Amino acid sequence: MGLIEIFKKEIPSPSKVINDAIKIKLGPHSGDATYIKKNFSKLVEGLQIDAYHLYLKAEEKEGKKAIREHLESKLNPKATTKDVIDEASKMFKELDRFFLSLTQSRRPRAGMAFEVILRTLFKSLNYPFDEQQVINGKPDFLMPSRKHYDKNAMDCIIFTAKRTLRERWRQIVTEGVRGKCFYLATIDENVSEDQLDEMKANRIYLVMPDDIKKRTPNYLDADIIISFEEFFQHHLDPLIVRWKDKGIV
Repeated sequence: MGLIEIFKKEIPSPSKVINDAIKIKLGPHSGDATYIKKNFSKLVEGLQIDAYHLYLKAEEKEGKKAIREHLESKLNPKATTKDVIDEASKMFKELDRFFLSLTQSRRPRAGMAFEVILRTLFKSLNYPFDEQQVINGKPDFLMPSRKHYDKNAMDCIIFTAKRTLRERWRQIVTEGVRGKCFYLATIDENVSEDQLDEMKANRIYLVMPDDIKKRTPNYLDADIIISFEEFFQHHLDPLIVRWKDKGIV
């Protein structure tokens, strides 16, 4: 078995890392919906960092174990120090591929972690949603449900998470063309004014941590940029009331 295969056996999933980070972050506030909702922006931004550090620790631990196990499989019990050094030197190309694989996997894991953080925190607040529904695209969260979307798309929230945007934000327009407007969660601090204007023309709200909104100059006066707390208070919670009154949720 190769290094990468050995490593993948034990490395924790993004969900496991996020859940561990959330337990540490919330501490005595675990399960406290009021606290989570009030501090949602800080939790989203902080958990990105906390989860990344936890993953790096796990990566180092499992990487060392993988290298040790791989070497042991190639050596006999009476191997000398010279034998170990010789065998390790033969692994140069394999080690190069191994470390390149680790580096390349961090970016998609970070993007996946952002989605997992939102999903986990949304669930902790008991918000109703269906995930990864195909509706001329595949938004991350369809609120309150696919069933209601099929009956009345204009009464639903189409919510997608993209840690960084670049040009990928345009995908959201095809991810819910029947919706009234669209919500795109991000922690990207480099969205240009031209991009913001284009998003506004396409009925897209950017949802982000409040501190990012406040510290990024061209975000301050952009009316399509809202914090997570503003999203709850002015967009999602009023719909929750209506959905409950109508027996939809």
